[in-house]
Amino acid sequence: MSVTRHDVLAAQAVLDLASRADGFDMLELLHDLTTHTVALLGVRSAGVTILNATGQVDYLTASDEACRRLEEDQLELNEGPCLDSTRTGNTLAPVLLRADRPSRQLWPRFTVRALRAGITSVAAVPLRTPQHSLGAVNLMSAGRVPTREDLCLAQLLADAAGTCLHHRQTLLARDEIIRQLETALESRIVIEQAKGVLASRLGIDVEEAFARLRGHARSRQQKLTELAALIAQGAVPAELDTVR
Repeated sequence: MSVTRHDVLAAQAVLDLASRADGFDMLELLHDLTTHTVALLGVRSAGVTILNATGQVDYLTASDEACRRLEEDQLELNEGPCLDSTRTGNTLAPVLLRADRPSRQLWPRFTVRALRAGITSVAAVPLRTPQHSLGAVNLMSAGRVPTREDLCLAQLLADAAGTCLHHRQTLLARDEIIRQLETALESRIVIEQAKGVLASRLGIDVEEAFARLRGHARSRQQKLTELAALIAQGAVPAELDTVR
């Protein structure tokens, strides 16, 4: 059997996630995980939720704004696939969302909001290191339902990211891993603020603002969270302070 372009891209994605240089940005690693997952599986969106220091589920990052809103909706409603998959640490096989009998769904209120956003099925795989379960990678689809092979690939990508986290923190206790994830949660807030500043200043949407933010940081080998903190404080680099 010949190797396909998809096979090559999948291998490149695993290598990218598993072999970050020392001092990498944890939040950027997990955002790249969602980006690779969407590109390779053909799902509509992907997001990462974790268990925070108090044992509660928290949203960390998502591939797009629609996914971010749905993950935040689940925290507000205290129901949904992201919460269930994060709490159990188990794979969630694809679940079809139906509007005709929402009371019989696992998540009746979330189902209504997801269908309104065009999401017709959800699934999840664990995010873990060899020692610890950290959270879940959540898959949201519009039309196409992920196959068993899709879930296997999603798990490989999640495990590659987990391996990267493990190698970085081999000598650290689980409490320290959680502390660093808490720092990533704080970074997420700063990045959201920076996206809002750029979107408002340049009259663009927040997804375009984030794309410019990441592109600028990468082109200058600058940490995304450091650049976001400067922008959130009003120090917008001249190269970003123009409409393209």
